[in-house]
Amino acid sequence: MEVRLAPSWELSTEHPSSSYGIPVLVNSESQEAFGPGDIVQLYPSHNFAPASIAVRRLAKTARLDEEGEALVSQFVDN
Repeated sequence: MEVRLAPSWELSTEHPSSSYGIPVLVNSESQEAFGPGDIVQLYPSHNFAPASIAVRRLAKTARLDEEGEALVSQFVDN
């Protein structure tokens, strides 16, 4: 499953870095994957933050269905 959070970011259980159905945050341009505790910079104008916090921020403005919300919850709660 993949959920687009922003033009450059998605949560995915299909990326090779994902295992056992645990989603990873994927940069769509570089295909680099991040776990919840990894430090990311979403955009050059943003500060660095743990990926779990970054996903919470992205999810606030993303239009997510029930499955998308469940994937976000699974990522931020790990």
